[in-house]
Amino acid sequence: MKNIVRHFITDQSAATSIEYGLIAAGISLAIISIVTGLGTSVKGKFTGINTSLK
Repeated sequence: MKNIVRHFITDQSAATSIEYGLIAAGISLAIISIVTGLGTSVKGKFTGINTSLK
């Protein structure tokens, strides 16, 4: 039983998986915010073009 507990405490593979998950979540949030910002900018430009064509 002591060996099982010792192995569980020293096992780092789950911590590494959680770290990779957090990194992926951070990158995803960055991409979403960039795409949202670009979408707003592009929408404004197309609105301006649409107004000038009318």
